[in-house]
Amino acid sequence: MSNLVVIGQGYVGLPMALRAAEAGHSVIGLDLNEGVVSQLNAGTSHIDDVTNDDLARGMAAGYTATLDPAVISNAEVVVVCVPTPLSEDGGPDLRAVEATGRVIGEHVRTGTLCILESTTYPGTTEEVFAPLVAKGGQELGKELFVAFSPERIDPGNQTYGVKNTPKVVGGLTTACTKKAAEFYASFIDTVISAKGAKEAEMAKLLENTFRHVNIALVNEMVRFSQDLDIDLWDAIDAAETKPFGYMAFRPGPGVGGHCIPVDPSYLSHRVKAKLGYAFRMVELAEEINHAAPRYVCERARDLLNDKRIAVRGSKILLVGVSYKANISDVRESPAIPIANTLEGWGAELSYFDPNVASWSSTRSSEKVSQLDQLDQRLAEFDLVILLQAHSEVDPEVITNGATMILDTRAVLPRNPKITRL
Repeated sequence: MSNLVVIGQGYVGLPMALRAAEAGHSVIGLDLNEGVVSQLNAGTSHIDDVTNDDLARGMAAGYTATLDPAVISNAEVVVVCVPTPLSEDGGPDLRAVEATGRVIGEHVRTGTLCILESTTYPGTTEEVFAPLVAKGGQELGKELFVAFSPERIDPGNQTYGVKNTPKVVGGLTTACTKKAAEFYASFIDTVISAKGAKEAEMAKLLENTFRHVNIALVNEMVRFSQDLDIDLWDAIDAAETKPFGYMAFRPGPGVGGHCIPVDPSYLSHRVKAKLGYAFRMVELAEEINHAAPRYVCERARDLLNDKRIAVRGSKILLVGVSYKANISDVRESPAIPIANTLEGWGAELSYFDPNVASWSSTRSSEKVSQLDQLDQRLAEFDLVILLQAHSEVDPEVITNGATMILDTRAVLPRNPKITRL
């Protein structure tokens, strides 16, 4: 087992660090956020997928968190799980990766395995990360080992976690790949070795671009299906009965979170920057999925108009404002542009989300009024828009209590007062 330092103790780094600790590695979680480090060392988790009990088990196995980068000097393995948001030019913002690479390069010892897990464009590990961590001139594959392994954390997924989600690895040399694969195999059930780091980087972008494009397909189809009086939801259910050659995707209010709205843009940016032409499939998917929240608002306006209710002054309840069901993360949530548009049209908004304690749109600094529970007050709203089907949201309560409902997830029973997106 290894002395392991995991840099970045967020939704990717923390679960991985705890799993490795339970498997017998000596693990230190390194993070720049003093509050996060203090909270973790006090036994309190700050992310959805790690309970305080999970953290306690990891700490009992030896896990601890720190702000001190000097711990890298004792590490045999360093795994980097820092954020790579979009930059202003549409590519990945690599400042955190670059800063982390420099810190590793200052402290790393000969023989260390350094793995980048942060999602980015193909070529980053070789062109950006490796030169920084090996700034002492160490020979890759002999004196220093560098690899890329895409994170595959799915927040809120109760079936697949760190241990049973297959792990892809690709090193800058054959020896780097082998060393990284051996490390992950010590606490992950299945490890797949890619040809190299660029192929591992591409695998991550391929996964999320595939989802992005197929979500865009059904988000486009739901619009013209409405105009053609076709129940797309029923058509999807029928198509899904085919046991081969088809994978069901369903429409929704838009895409959100840290992956699907962001990752395909890395690849699109790389293609344009290096090859000089557009990745048209991704650009079209982005256009369609970015328009999905506006379509929700248009459908809401039409439903209100049918009841002779003006949007301005209407009372609308948004149910579920996180970017996916059963988590608290609101990053890139489609609820934000939906709220901005409806507020701009003069609607009076409230929200219900058992996972989000307080929330505001970007249009106003004021918090959106929160409904503490779904109860008899539902009848006070002119329209209820179901955006996320959290397990704590009782479909029967909404169906019985609300007077008019726009169901963007097609999870409520068919009912004259319920309209599917």
